[in-house]
Amino acid sequence: MRWALVKVCLAVTVMVVVAFAVPLGLVVQEMARDRAFSNAERQAAAIGPTLSITTDRRQLAKAVASTQMGAADRMAVHVPAVPAEPDAGVAGAGPVDVGRGWAGPGQVADTRRLGRATTTAVAGGGFVLLQPTAIGSGGIAIVEVYVPEGEVSNGVGTAWLVLAGVGLALVVGSVAVADRLGVRMVQPAGRLAHAAQELGEGRLGARVPEEGPAELRSAAVAFNSMADQVVRLLANERELAADLSHRLRTPLTVLRLNAASLGEGPAADQTRAAVAQLEREVDTIIRTAREQRPGTQGRPGAGAGCDASEVIRERMAFWSALAEDEGREVRMAGVDRTVRIPVARAELAAALDAMLGNVFRHTPEGTPFAVDVHDAGDAVIVLVSDAGPGIADPEGALRRGNDGARDGSTGLGLDIVRRVAESTGGDVRIGRSVLGGTEVRVWIGADGRGRLPEQGRRGHRSRVGRRRKGAGAAS
Repeated sequence: MRWALVKVCLAVTVMVVVAFAVPLGLVVQEMARDRAFSNAERQAAAIGPTLSITTDRRQLAKAVASTQMGAADRMAVHVPAVPAEPDAGVAGAGPVDVGRGWAGPGQVADTRRLGRATTTAVAGGGFVLLQPTAIGSGGIAIVEVYVPEGEVSNGVGTAWLVLAGVGLALVVGSVAVADRLGVRMVQPAGRLAHAAQELGEGRLGARVPEEGPAELRSAAVAFNSMADQVVRLLANERELAADLSHRLRTPLTVLRLNAASLGEGPAADQTRAAVAQLEREVDTIIRTAREQRPGTQGRPGAGAGCDASEVIRERMAFWSALAEDEGREVRMAGVDRTVRIPVARAELAAALDAMLGNVFRHTPEGTPFAVDVHDAGDAVIVLVSDAGPGIADPEGALRRGNDGARDGSTGLGLDIVRRVAESTGGDVRIGRSVLGGTEVRVWIGADGRGRLPEQGRRGHRSRVGRRRKGAGAAS
């Protein structure tokens, strides 16, 4: 916007300067020409009284030499021949030419015939003023004055330079003023855009100073009001989530007491473990909803971190019991060392449960599956693969609520996984696993600051492929 205003102002000012400076320059040129020829006419008129008295060559030469133009050898007088008139007692006389002539005889004769002053260009440069003057004998003498080119254009170049300087100063001044006005408009707009970006990234404390033009002040007021409303809505949402979760504690208590009375046995132990896990998840939801502050809302795992290997071992211990009942072979790789990621423990556990739950829901009993972890330095890759029938439409499976490849699925599980990955700058891919079924590949940025470059992902895939061939561990 700033440069657009500068360009508009520059174009308008240049057009105005050209519209005024070009005609004014032409007027100055014409005025200089008129001044030069007016001076030549005055010099020619100074010979008129002498011509009215005498046509004697010596007298005319003295009169011409006494003028400024004559002294500069730029004036000539052409007196026509006087025919003899015996009856009147008038003796004839030949033509008289005094001074250096610049015009040709034809031009002099044409001016004498016309009876008015004429201006003629000279081949060598400059102009000649031919001024007709009546003499006592009744003839017409021609006074010739030479006007050099320098006098015709005297002062024109200087005037044009002054006009150009004034025009340039006007253009520069208008551009500077437009730039300052543009800054007053662009800076508030830039602050508004930056605050909107921060709000989009989850920093709910972002606000905009209410300054600048009236329209931008109104936009800032509306933005701040919207941000306050978003904070209030999220606070109400957290309170509602905490309240609903708290209401689950009563039936959970009854369920835990009933599970305690089941006695001994694998089924009873699994039921009690599931109830305990459910209680922990409910407590986590309540604490998260109560303690989360503006600025972290909408960013899973913001400001938190966990050991991915530890969380995977813990969740696999839970799912391995069910896998054993269904006769599934389970493999893990890469979970024997610490792998730190910028994701909250509960978020990663929820993502793992979503992926593993899909394996149990959408593959036949006895289908093996594997979970691998690869630390690539700038990213951590979690692979969940199975030997099931696969997914016919991987892209559709990643769209929320549109997993048509698996009947009865809402797609919310993969959406949870995608949000966890994207909160760190990573993403989720679905492809064909080395086991023959589906492979869910989750990239998690190690620093959580931005998306992984495509070239880096290709490098990760090639390294992961080589490592998967030799990877394998007992569950």
